[in-house]
Amino acid sequence: MFKNTLFTIILIICTTTLFAKGVHIYNPNADAESAIQKAVKEAKTEGKFVFLEIGGNWCPWCVKFHHFVDDNQEIKNYVDQNFVVVNVNYSKENKNLEVLKELGFPQRFGFPVFVVLNDEGNNIHIQNSAYLEDGDGYSPQKVLTFFKQWSPAALDSKNYGK
Repeated sequence: MFKNTLFTIILIICTTTLFAKGVHIYNPNADAESAIQKAVKEAKTEGKFVFLEIGGNWCPWCVKFHHFVDDNQEIKNYVDQNFVVVNVNYSKENKNLEVLKELGFPQRFGFPVFVVLNDEGNNIHIQNSAYLEDGDGYSPQKVLTFFKQWSPAALDSKNYGK
């Protein structure tokens, strides 16, 4: 009896924790356009690019990617040093269709989908997240390589001579 009760309590705690961990990543009420504008200003000031993580709380792969980056210290540090991150919601409550139109319809690749903006706010890359997957998760090597290939340093012509 005690084992069953203890197991049930642990299961409830784990389920609640996992659910709570993913429900606040994407905010359907957020003003994506102003968040992106603010991120571009911050990126320009800090010498970074903007990384748009587009998806919804309804999307298991979106939640999985977000936590994958947060839980991998090497990738998280690299992202923090090189990008200003904005989570752009796509859900039945708010599809952000005008923002996505301006970005070149990245949702055509499914979700999550990633957009990299330079420090001027120009869309320089749309990334289909499927190419970063490995089995039932994401590949640390593929994800880190992606971020390195689209970082400010990677696109700085000074790094390639004249």
